[in-house]
Amino acid sequence: MTVSTQSPLPVCVRPATPDDMAQVRAIYSYYVTRTAASFEEEVPGVAEMQRRRDEVFARNLPYLVAEEDGEVLGYTYAGPWRPRSAYRYTVEDSIYVAPFVQRRGIGKALLGALIDRCTELGYRRMIAVIGDSANQGSIGLHRSLGFRQEGVLRGVGLKFGRWVDVVIMHRVLGDDDRPLPDGAAAPPLPKYEEP
Repeated sequence: MTVSTQSPLPVCVRPATPDDMAQVRAIYSYYVTRTAASFEEEVPGVAEMQRRRDEVFARNLPYLVAEEDGEVLGYTYAGPWRPRSAYRYTVEDSIYVAPFVQRRGIGKALLGALIDRCTELGYRRMIAVIGDSANQGSIGLHRSLGFRQEGVLRGVGLKFGRWVDVVIMHRVLGDDDRPLPDGAAAPPLPKYEEP
């Protein structure tokens, strides 16, 4: 693994706005068209990216961007892990960083902020579903922030004419993992407020 000697970039991590979505799409387009990090094969339009952002906020979950001088350098968001109610305290993260600033601390700043926000909101687990077992950048980023690799699903995707793995990683949010007392209700999830 190559380690950058460049210093981390100073960025502002903040909630994504509709005005950010063209830049978010440009970042995502790199991963769709050139990597197996995303299993999408067609780049969604700006309107679709906006719809996805709105859906995240409608679920009271964070969608964040890292920005420097008006330029979006990366983004991350949390979504539900699975739709059934028993999974309601578990989220899945997604994170993408502009290729020209990889290994400059943007991913760590973004994912760290997402972990903090989801913990504050009362979520208990975060799952990372990483496209391509060769994606050592994402695997290393998640590992550096306390994720453990739980397994690899071999060859479950087909992209660019090759079978691609999925790496599953997992992190506990918060520090209290005790079961609830018999008959006790789980605390309600706080509402995430869009700025």
